[in-house]
Amino acid sequence: MLFHPKILDSFAGYNRTLLTKDVLAGLTVGVVALPLAMAFAIASGLKPEAGIFTAIIAGGLISLLGGSRVQIGGPAGAFIVIVYGIVERYGVPNLLLATAMSGVLLFMMGVFRLGTLVRFIPIAVIIGFTNGIAFLIGLSQIKDFFGLSIEKMPAQFFPAVQTLYQAANTFNPIALGVAIGSLTFIIVWKLFQKRLGWLSHLPGTVVAMVSATIVASLLNLPVETIGSRFGGIPSSLPSFEWIPISWDSAQYMLMPALTLALLGAIESLLCARIADGLTHERHESNQELMAQGISNLTTPFFGGMPATGTIARTVTNIESGATTPISGIVHALTLLMIILFAAPLAKDIPLASLAAILMYVAWNMGEWKKFIDLKQFRLPYRITILSVFFLTVILDLTTAVEVGLLLAFITFIYRISSLSRCESADTKDFPTLNHLQGRVDAYRIYGAIFFGAVKLLEKIEENLPTQTLLLDLKNVIYIDTSGMDTIMELAHLCKIRNIKLIICGLDHQPLEMVQRSDFLKSLPADCFYPDLISGIKAATQS
Repeated sequence: MLFHPKILDSFAGYNRTLLTKDVLAGLTVGVVALPLAMAFAIASGLKPEAGIFTAIIAGGLISLLGGSRVQIGGPAGAFIVIVYGIVERYGVPNLLLATAMSGVLLFMMGVFRLGTLVRFIPIAVIIGFTNGIAFLIGLSQIKDFFGLSIEKMPAQFFPAVQTLYQAANTFNPIALGVAIGSLTFIIVWKLFQKRLGWLSHLPGTVVAMVSATIVASLLNLPVETIGSRFGGIPSSLPSFEWIPISWDSAQYMLMPALTLALLGAIESLLCARIADGLTHERHESNQELMAQGISNLTTPFFGGMPATGTIARTVTNIESGATTPISGIVHALTLLMIILFAAPLAKDIPLASLAAILMYVAWNMGEWKKFIDLKQFRLPYRITILSVFFLTVILDLTTAVEVGLLLAFITFIYRISSLSRCESADTKDFPTLNHLQGRVDAYRIYGAIFFGAVKLLEKIEENLPTQTLLLDLKNVIYIDTSGMDTIMELAHLCKIRNIKLIICGLDHQPLEMVQRSDFLKSLPADCFYPDLISGIKAATQS
């Protein structure tokens, strides 16, 4: 079926025990998602409630309509850099428009079954931009981590570094102490979590945030809080508002929307694959993309931000015992209850503590070990991963991915062309050819005859025999249009020079390509043989 959410297949054998596991997992993930949703929104240049509303609405829709049993959706760290840049350059209304447009693009990607194509993005490109985004997240949190007095942080790398440098003398030692204390608490909690008994179920990020809030409130510490910067969080349901849409704005937002859609597709399907590995089940990638599309089309009308699958919350969901999308729906309802009944308490949360949480998230988000192990990989892999990383940091994600894919494409062509080879058939294997030296030449071709390997046939053209040319294509696995044109040019050249061309061993895709190009009709019937030996017998008899 075209549209078939995974939740429809999740209730076979479902019972009270599994429901209890899903509810407990959903409650756990909901608590985990609270500080992350607020931190991601603030780091993106939005109000904290934008992140929470997104986690509620998008998280619920992704679980209800998605193609994975256990994936948790919501605002993600990967979007911070992109969203912040869009907000700074185009404003929040245009961010909402770009998010809705990305939702349409994601849904169409699912409808046209493009989910599997996302898997073709090379791992070097993914690691490069993931590490680049993680680095930029860490850079964006230096302001609140050190309590610097900066009215607005630039989105670009060099202006951001310059701004941080110029404001270095304004750092707040109290804010820095809160941030370091929160980060240390999270790390220590993670190290000793298994020894904490029933407390081990509590996420360290939440405990650190609550502890920092209590300490800052009791001691009346002079640090910036959610209340001092944003006025707190509304304790009400998000209201529906139409997005201002104009053709002029839509044209400018097409590329940002495409960036959000591609990043959302990559993140969500990577997350789903990780979940598959942990649960030993398979997600439906196209259904997941359609669910992501619907959620991103819906959330902007409630003031939300872009959403995708979130790896940390999904893994927490699985480790907490979740088995069906019910846990994701419970996670969304948990956040909704927090908003309705505990929102006033959030105004005292120190921003330095949220910055520490994001620093921790950024560190765990990046695959830094891959940089240490770069010397183990070939030069093209190193160039690709480092190029994508530095371009993500210095320029933007779109340029980085484009360049990364181009480098990967060039590397792939080079590798495949280097695997294709042409060998002369040894005359010792065919004694009947000894007396025909110079008049009959036989060649075996291996690999693929495509636009990157047509030089193999061009070399044969330079050394044509006087009587018969035999080509053994039994080991050719693929021929593209350029390769077919080169073969036809070789046949035409042989015809002009009155040289008999014999083709041997065509099978599968190469045979289909030859038939579609009408090449078979251009040569006599006695010029095609199933193998090289049959072709040589025919050549010696002619």
